[in-house]
Amino acid sequence: MKIALIAHNKKKDEMIALAIKYKDTLAQHELVATGTTGALIMGETGLKIKRMKSGPLGGDQQIGSMVAEGKLDLIVFLRDPLTSQPHEPDVSALLRLCDVQCIPLATNVKSAEIMLGAVKDGKKF
Repeated sequence: MKIALIAHNKKKDEMIALAIKYKDTLAQHELVATGTTGALIMGETGLKIKRMKSGPLGGDQQIGSMVAEGKLDLIVFLRDPLTSQPHEPDVSALLRLCDVQCIPLATNVKSAEIMLGAVKDGKKF
C-alpha cells in the first residue's frame, strides 16, 4: 500500500507518537508525507519516507495530485480543527478528492488507529 502522512503543526507530536506505535506496520508500506511532517517522523522512527513540499508550500496539493491519479491507498491527515490554516482551500480540496476517489482518510488519532490497525491485520482498502 501507499500511505500518505500529513499533520498540522499542533498535531505533529501526535503524528510522531502514532508513527512510533505503528512503525513496524508502516515500514512494510510505501510512505509519503508533507515536508516537515516527513522529516520529523523520519528523525524519530528511521522510517523511509518520500517527502513532498511543506503543506502551505504546495505539499497538500502534491498529495492531492497523487489521489487524483490513483497513486495513494490511505491518508492519515491529523488536522487541527481549532486553528485557522492559511492554506485551508488546499486542505479542503484534498479532503474533497479523497471523497471523490474513495480514498480512506483518517483525520484524527482514533480513526488513524482503526485504519492502521486494519492495515496491520492485512486488510486491503
